[in-house]
Amino acid sequence: MPSAIAGVTDATADKVVAILQQRLSAYNDLSLLLKHVHWNVVGPNFIAVHEMLDPQIDLVRGYADEAAERIATLGGTPVGLASAITSPLPYTLNHGNVQDHLAAVNKVYDIVIAANREAIDATEIDPVTQDLFIGATAELEKFQWFVRAHLQS
Repeated sequence: MPSAIAGVTDATADKVVAILQQRLSAYNDLSLLLKHVHWNVVGPNFIAVHEMLDPQIDLVRGYADEAAERIATLGGTPVGLASAITSPLPYTLNHGNVQDHLAAVNKVYDIVIAANREAIDATEIDPVTQDLFIGATAELEKFQWFVRAHLQS
């Protein structure tokens, strides 16, 4: 795939596109997972958690869009199909209480944030892409703080 950006080598573009595709898949998976929780959470504080999740879902979908558009900008082909999610995030809860769902979501955020931090390190070769990951990671860390605040007694 030839890079579509002046000053970015084909090898750099290939490497960055692969990382972006991994994050695109993770963001798509995370948005679906959060919507699943939104639909299935019950119990005390239900409405607070239900309403807290919608803005998170919207922003995570935005991260997927940014990753996909950056892939295309670099000359790649973004794959946003559910079948492209080769390493689904672990989540087994369906209908369940607030505390159980939030504890599970907290673990998922640990995974996504750690992978984003790895992507930040791996994309030093393309500061524009790295900046996308830095911004998304900052927001994901804030979302995780919201989740953890609900878990504290």
